Amino acid sequence: MRWLREHLVLILGLLVLAYTFIPIAVVVLMSFNDPASRVVYRFDAFTLDNWLNPCADPSMCEAVVRSIEIGLLATLVSTILGTLAAFALVRHQFAGRSTTNLVIFLPMAVPEIVLGSSLLALFVAAGYGGQLGFLTILIAHIMFCLSFVVVTVRARLAGMSDNLEQAAMDLYATPSQTFWRVTFPLVFPGILGAALLSFSLSFDDFIITNLNAGTTTTFPMYVWGVAQRGVPMQVNVIGTLMFAISIVIVLGAELRARRQRV
Repeated sequence: MRWLREHLVLILGLLVLAYTFIPIAVVVLMSFNDPASRVVYRFDAFTLDNWLNPCADPSMCEAVVRSIEIGLLATLVSTILGTLAAFALVRHQFAGRSTTNLVIFLPMAVPEIVLGSSLLALFVAAGYGGQLGFLTILIAHIMFCLSFVVVTVRARLAGMSDNLEQAAMDLYATPSQTFWRVTFPLVFPGILGAALLSFSLSFDDFIITNLNAGTTTTFPMYVWGVAQRGVPMQVNVIGTLMFAISIVIVLGAELRARRQRV
């Protein structure tokens, strides 16, 4: 009993962690499944065919590529604009600064169905009701990713002292040199984290995308569509790959940080 009391928090933490990873374990397991029926989602037999032929359904791979394209473009634009906005909100005083801080949080607080329908109404009012597709999805994703980038980068800037920047300027560094050699390396982890978060949100989004996609299909929309007639096991291959890539990125960043500390 004494041992249980001393390790209760650790045990509960491990149980919660295990519960969180159960769905991921199921996805990985199903990526090696050879189902007897596409209707029943259960493990029937082990096979490598799903990994050897991930594009057995060409439309799935097209949807994955489209989601990656939209995610990368949305990440690039929202990271640049969000980083600039975060610097303006933290480093400068201007009229309407507090109102801007409030407005930035609105896309994060508003339900996605409200946000998606509002964007759809905007596109229809602007005359793009019959032209919904790649461009409208991209605009919508940039819009809701922007708030997450601003909040993430601003948190990094708010916790960063300007002593090193002042020291660089005392040593006759120009404002450009100070930014690129001192400020940017310090704030880069926050920018990188915001970019990874933006890509994850964009790749994963369904509600806003579904309302503004027209006839364009992204990977989440493909999964939703085929779920009614049986999900192909190759979907689990894509999910496992995305999870593995995420783990590699996190481990790489952690190893890099440890080397820098050493």
